[in-house]
Amino acid sequence: MEAVILFPAIDLKHGQCVRLEQGDMARATVFNLDPAAQARAFAAQGFEYLHVVDLDGAFAGRPMNTHAVETMLKAVTMPLQLGGGIRDLATVEAWLAKGVTRVIIGTAAVRDPEFVRGAARKFPGRVAVGLDARDGKVAVEGWAETSQITALEIAQRFEDAGVAAIIFTDIARDGLLKGLNLEASIALAERISVPVIASGGLASIDDVKALLTPRAKKLAGAIAGRALYDGRLDPSAALALIRNACAAA
Repeated sequence: MEAVILFPAIDLKHGQCVRLEQGDMARATVFNLDPAAQARAFAAQGFEYLHVVDLDGAFAGRPMNTHAVETMLKAVTMPLQLGGGIRDLATVEAWLAKGVTRVIIGTAAVRDPEFVRGAARKFPGRVAVGLDARDGKVAVEGWAETSQITALEIAQRFEDAGVAAIIFTDIARDGLLKGLNLEASIALAERISVPVIASGGLASIDDVKALLTPRAKKLAGAIAGRALYDGRLDPSAALALIRNACAAA
């Protein structure tokens, strides 16, 4: 099987590492006051790719936690993908120039698909699309608004655009440790050629095992957040499981 990536998540609010419940900024739990220290901890645990979201930026429509992201880029050498408040080409270019490996565009993928296509053409392999769904419909503006467009409809817009990945989040599960919505993630992955990363609700080693089953072979990886911070998911066990599965395939 192709390598499956488990991305540890760092969500930034007011410069701190937090986890939200169902995307609600009022339901934020602070897990670390120092994002750079958290990034170093994930690197030391053996993770190979960091997933970062500027939550304040997602609501403001522009980067709001720039300093925190810059300190993480200096703290670790592993690749970092970043979403939140990336709505124009100048912001894409600025983040990539600072050392972000790939940017994640969410709201603008709904509002301005041509911008996303243009960015993906200019920076092939370095632009991902974040599709955060509530009851199958994509939410925008930091999940504050729900559109009438399905995740599949938006994903299909970018089939031939050079987008690196689709990050599909089930908002209803996010931060609640209910388990990944693999059914919806796999269904999406089977309808498009762009790699799909599952997000929202990863709760335990069982989710990692499910990610490695034949039916999930179309998925490129998953994002782990609260389960890592709460200690419900042992990083070494999860990463060993993935390594062994990939080696055996």
